[in-house]
Amino acid sequence: MKHHSTNKSIFIIFLLIPLAAGALSALFTGNMSGSYASFTKPSFAPPGILFPIIWTILYLFMGVSSYIVAQSDHPDKLLALRTYFIQLFFNFMWSILFFGLSNYLQIPYLFWCIFAAILNFAVYLLN
Repeated sequence: MKHHSTNKSIFIIFLLIPLAAGALSALFTGNMSGSYASFTKPSFAPPGILFPIIWTILYLFMGVSSYIVAQSDHPDKLLALRTYFIQLFFNFMWSILFFGLSNYLQIPYLFWCIFAAILNFAVYLLN
């Protein structure tokens, strides 16, 4: 793998993409902790407060990993990034679908954010 200098702006963007996906998912889902608390759960289920902490850490790891992949010269780089963004989309949608949309007026905003993310990624790839 060829060594690339770290572009801080691009690195920050790659960190923010999964964090934004998680934050928007939480925004659209509403009070997940209240819903989660009301579920019958197995004995090994962690307390609800751990989920946002763990997901934030995982989103940061995803951002760093995707940046490393994007900076690589590997021939499968684009396939890896496409796969990453597809899984990030499903990750984004999971809480919304599982806990339900609490505010249907946010749906147009959701689609606009998805379009904007795809547009930004396409511009990045082309430049």
